[in-house]
Amino acid sequence: MLSTLIADFRIIFERDPAARNWLEVLFCYPGLQALILYRLAHWLHIIGIPFIPRLISHIARFFTGVEIHPGAAIGNSVFIDHGMGVVIGETAIVGDYTLIYQGVTLGGTGKECGKRHPTVGENVVVGAGSKVLGNIQIGNNVRIGAGSVVLRDVPADCTVVGVPGRIIYRSGVRVNPLEHGSLPDAEAQVIRALVDRIEHLEQQIQHLQQPQQKQKVVVPAVNLSLQTPDFPDSHMVNDEVSSETRTCCLLENKIIEEFLDGSGI
Repeated sequence: MLSTLIADFRIIFERDPAARNWLEVLFCYPGLQALILYRLAHWLHIIGIPFIPRLISHIARFFTGVEIHPGAAIGNSVFIDHGMGVVIGETAIVGDYTLIYQGVTLGGTGKECGKRHPTVGENVVVGAGSKVLGNIQIGNNVRIGAGSVVLRDVPADCTVVGVPGRIIYRSGVRVNPLEHGSLPDAEAQVIRALVDRIEHLEQQIQHLQQPQQKQKVVVPAVNLSLQTPDFPDSHMVNDEVSSETRTCCLLENKIIEEFLDGSGI
């Protein structure tokens, strides 16, 4: 237990640029204090002592604002930054080097028995206010954006944002785990794609209406048969517009379908 507490203490200086000295970290970081009390309550829970572990957990919640059930399994070098409002359920599993910000919930979705809380892999970043609910698997090196609600499994090396959570980045894209401002807006991208689609459809309607207007204004009704050579040119213009529109629509369709399907989650 002592080596685990030392690892929890040291990781703060690596993850938090505001950590200046050991005295400040020890007395002014509620996340570390909550983990210290959790380690004690968890050990008592494992050896089968009743009531006392839950009492320690309740005391820790009162003083730190972090509620960790004694039955949860938390790995080494876990950092709970700021900590207020963090809730970790009884059957939750948190891997090593996980970074958890304030307002995070690792909870369940119902009253089912057994494993009902998430399993979080190693080196995961869970953004402020995020909710990870149910017996789901969060892979290693996953980033969960602030305010996201994750309800399904997430493979390793992915970035998830939104409500419900959607995969934005997959493996191969390296992102600094502390730069939350670099997360894209999936909803805005889909809305932009829909607006572009409407603009393309309006352009098509305008090109279809132009030959009809020329026919009404310029061409007499008696000589309609003589004006048929003009139509191929108009059809060529429409074909060019439709080909460009078709290419754009294929890209926009892909964005919209990925958004509606949860981008693979």
